[in-house]
Amino acid sequence: MQSLHEGDQILLYSGSKAKFLLVYKPGVKFSTHKGEITLPEGLKWGEKIVSSSGTTFYVIKPATRDLMLKVRRVTTIIYPKDAGLMLLYTSIGCGSRVLEVGTGSGAFTIVLATIVGTTGKVYSFERRKEFLDNAINNVRRANLADRVEFLLCDPTKEGFNIPVVEAAFVDVPEPWEFVRPVYEVLEPGGFWVSLSPNIEQVQKAYEALKGYFVRLRTVEVIEREILVREGKTRPREFMICHTGYLTFGNKIVNEMA
Repeated sequence: MQSLHEGDQILLYSGSKAKFLLVYKPGVKFSTHKGEITLPEGLKWGEKIVSSSGTTFYVIKPATRDLMLKVRRVTTIIYPKDAGLMLLYTSIGCGSRVLEVGTGSGAFTIVLATIVGTTGKVYSFERRKEFLDNAINNVRRANLADRVEFLLCDPTKEGFNIPVVEAAFVDVPEPWEFVRPVYEVLEPGGFWVSLSPNIEQVQKAYEALKGYFVRLRTVEVIEREILVREGKTRPREFMICHTGYLTFGNKIVNEMA
């Protein structure tokens, strides 16, 4: 079994209501509502730790979903159910250069940085310094800051002073204002992806995208968990329903642009 290294992010798991994202450092004590835990030397993935109250925790690798949901939030975040589809409607992967408009709390920045890998780059723009400072700290905790270039500016006034990118992910209240600046730095055939909480925003974005992007499509993702139990499997009462409308498109060459 592979031993952990100091600085690795770990998830201590003891059921859905007792899971904690930590940075591994031998000897560190961590207090929970299930008792105190001391992280030992030579800890390995999948091993168990027993807290001072006798509760068993398992040491598991955090999923990207865990990293997203555990960020310190000063804004709403893009949810995992939406993030997955946003990626699949593009062709980005290891080595890609991508643009993020609206860093927010940095949850989706973590997703993009994970996908582009060590040879790619995420250019993430935010207009509010307090949001950007918090996002930078969140991405640093995920050990992904070297893959991201954070920029504090208003691209609707200054444009994007970055290399050409393969895809743009737009999560701002007024996406229509960013269509032209995004168009200028997006490669031909490249991908526009935006998230908007209300349909009026989608309609205005559509009008702005026409003539510059084709294959326009808007979808909504609804997630329902199934509780699997012998003889009484059923859907969970709580659902993650409306979080936003996702709009997709591909850049075309517009000679009038």
